[in-house]
Amino acid sequence: MTVQRINMPQLGESVTEGTVSNWLVKVGDYVEKYDAIAEVMTDKVNAEVPSSFSGVIKELVAEEGEAIEVGQLMCYIEVEGEDPAEHASSTTPVTNEKEQQQAGELTMKTRYSPVVMRLAQEHQIDLATVSGSGKGGRITRKDIEKVIAGEKSVTKSKQTEEKDEKTSQQDMQVEEQDFTPPIIRRQPVQTRQGDREIPVTGIRKTIAQNMVRSKTEIPHAWMMIEVDVTNLVAYRNAEKDKFKETEGYNLSYFAFFLNAVAKALKKFPELNSCWAGDKIIQRKEINLSIAVAHGHELYVPVIKNVDEKSIKGIAKEVAELSNKARTGTLTQEDMEGGTFTVNNTGSFGSVQSMGVINYPQAAILQVESIVKRPVIIDDMFAARDMVNLCLSLDHRVLDGVICGDFMSHVKAILENISSDTTPIY
Repeated sequence: MTVQRINMPQLGESVTEGTVSNWLVKVGDYVEKYDAIAEVMTDKVNAEVPSSFSGVIKELVAEEGEAIEVGQLMCYIEVEGEDPAEHASSTTPVTNEKEQQQAGELTMKTRYSPVVMRLAQEHQIDLATVSGSGKGGRITRKDIEKVIAGEKSVTKSKQTEEKDEKTSQQDMQVEEQDFTPPIIRRQPVQTRQGDREIPVTGIRKTIAQNMVRSKTEIPHAWMMIEVDVTNLVAYRNAEKDKFKETEGYNLSYFAFFLNAVAKALKKFPELNSCWAGDKIIQRKEINLSIAVAHGHELYVPVIKNVDEKSIKGIAKEVAELSNKARTGTLTQEDMEGGTFTVNNTGSFGSVQSMGVINYPQAAILQVESIVKRPVIIDDMFAARDMVNLCLSLDHRVLDGVICGDFMSHVKAILENISSDTTPIY
């Protein structure tokens, strides 16, 4: 009998950690190799972690609700007749528990996650001087963030001291009692009587982390245009009933907007890019991330190669991904590979909004509600179906000129939609 480690696997591209949302086994359970042992939340989707061995679960190290990094220990399993070398790349045999623990602690201190390495390089932090609070003394992202916060505090304190000294020299004739500097302290948020505390876990925690990362790392800029979609509304209304009867799912306005965005990205690939530190990566595939809400949960699945699909093909994938979100059957593959995000905020009645960019993409387009408004045409008022399109852009990658051209092209496509220019099939 030998005891083996099962570590957090790499569950998707750019995934550095996951939250154990639910253990599917308990200590003493026998599992077969490849049986699911836990559900892990990563990048807004649940994924099952399979066992690397057949054997008996000896210890569950990671707790439910705990975020652990890729490669970090999840649990121990006792196996019989396994060749430790066979799994050396993903697991480590435990021959002596005490020795293994000591050796593990020594190696964990010098194992740095990609997030820790990036932050340390950006802020010129010597990791050898940082004390780790993770398992075995490993340095976590929170440890680095504390060091960064401390450096900012010291810098701010020095600047304040210099400013105060200069002010003191200028105002030496002012009596001391006439100046009382304010004392400002950040107070922690307290729960009051009658308030309800809601633990931040699962999807909400992942969303919060991604939004903070996007807003702190990406310099957002914003622009909006209004589009006359009267022809689109008439075309879609004329076809929707027959389409629903024939295909079994709705012909939504959103499919037409996704089609127009894909065509515009084909002409202006600069928006189909991402920032990569010392370079900009321009994606070849046009894979559109779409926001799908179910209850209080938000998912961002991806429609692949939208530029190669018809209106019918796009509408079908929108319907399928929405159904998967409602039934909780979205997979990691459904969520990966997005290059540009289109958010249908109009479904909530919104008419103007600024989206937060879906990291690491370079832009997100908000499609607002279609509203009938009076518009002047040939010096006369006319009732027209109008929609606002709002673009948030990464100003490191994109400038106003290229984004203005992109938005103008989307507008031209949508305003000239007809059965001749935009066939459904």
